[in-house]
Amino acid sequence: MEEILVIAALGAFFAAALTVPAGFGLSTMLTPFALLLMPPHEAVAVVAVVHGAHNAAKCWSMWDSVDLTAFRHYGVWLVIGAVLGAILQNEVPQDPLLVIIGLFLIILPILTLSENWTGYRIPEANDRIGGFGSGFMGGLSGHQGALRAMFLTRRLPDKMAYAATASILALCVDLSRIPVYLYFKPDEILSHVQITLVLVVSAIIGVRVGKKWLKSLKSAWIHNGVMIGIIASGVFYIWEATN
Repeated sequence: MEEILVIAALGAFFAAALTVPAGFGLSTMLTPFALLLMPPHEAVAVVAVVHGAHNAAKCWSMWDSVDLTAFRHYGVWLVIGAVLGAILQNEVPQDPLLVIIGLFLIILPILTLSENWTGYRIPEANDRIGGFGSGFMGGLSGHQGALRAMFLTRRLPDKMAYAATASILALCVDLSRIPVYLYFKPDEILSHVQITLVLVVSAIIGVRVGKKWLKSLKSAWIHNGVMIGIIASGVFYIWEATN
């Protein structure tokens, strides 16, 4: 158990550092580690707390770069989607939930690349759909960022503005869904307080390293690495559910 916790803490640190430049991917990379320590529903909730602390730390360190116009544009629909997804998350059986998440994560990178294949640019009028969909998937499974990135990167080409704004939008989802999780499963979630604190500290430390990477590394390198991680996680979830 202790060895697994150390591995999970290291995973939280590196995932947090990597996802500062990428703007998403922490839940995707951290949830497999949490699944080694607890059942899926509880893992989603615990990772949500870690995700929220991580995004709060990013907001604090990059507040000057937040694009408030984009925040207002997406924020309301993110929150609505997050609450609905979190309520549904409690009603979905564990194994089907893992399969849904896995399929979503395998298909998602293909959708992200589709613009390069087709030349089709998602119109700004669909940003509300993207905001709602991102919040809904965040509430349902914790994996909100990749869908949001498909829309947000088109509006905010500056990497600092993108990373900072993505963090405050993600924090809105976390603050919306965590109370719902606690309402439905308070005892189960609170039983993992020690594990949660260890992962939170690791993720916050990772933010400091990730901010340095954001300034020096090409975002495309990190983005491609996260995409590979998303697909690998999707395969892992389906394997976990079917075995």
